[in-house]
Amino acid sequence: MSTRRRPMIEVRHSPVHGYGVFALRRIRKGTTVIEYLGDRITHEEADERYEDKDEKDNHTFLFTVNSKIVIDAGRNGNEARFINHGCEPNCESGIMAKRVFIDAIRTIQPGEELVYDYQITRDPDDPDDVDEIFACRCGAPACRGSMLELKKPPRKKPKPRKRPRAAKRKTRATQKSRRGAAERARRARSSRRARR
Repeated sequence: MSTRRRPMIEVRHSPVHGYGVFALRRIRKGTTVIEYLGDRITHEEADERYEDKDEKDNHTFLFTVNSKIVIDAGRNGNEARFINHGCEPNCESGIMAKRVFIDAIRTIQPGEELVYDYQITRDPDDPDDVDEIFACRCGAPACRGSMLELKKPPRKKPKPRKRPRAAKRKTRATQKSRRGAAERARRARSSRRARR
């Protein structure tokens, strides 16, 4: 007689946003919870599919795999598409062999909502209110307020290099003192030879 394990997760309404994914049983740290599935398309296809989408709509099921592949879980996706963003995540996404997996980064208790940090990429052509559009609702004490990746600090301009100091100009006094030191050393050597 084979015993079948209870499912790990279920989708239900979330206090964070819309639907969410919740643990049905204890999920240990390091466990691969689910693979993120959907249509595998190019970035150009993704742009075409969603060209009519309102710029202010932050709802997306697109997951960038690399510079060529995007997974669109809005079509043929699974429960992974309902995992919400959280600034204090209990899961993380990882890419292996061009596939996306969601792994537990700490032990998750039954009834707890699964969340990971979306770190949505910022683009130079983003609207000015992009942080408002992708505002975070996770409610975590350390919430950073956005599902977007952290803003990169502006690059500091390199400090101008200091020019190497010019060699001191030889004045007659320094030339005389060097000549005098050389002369004294020569005399000391000749007097040592004479003593031997």
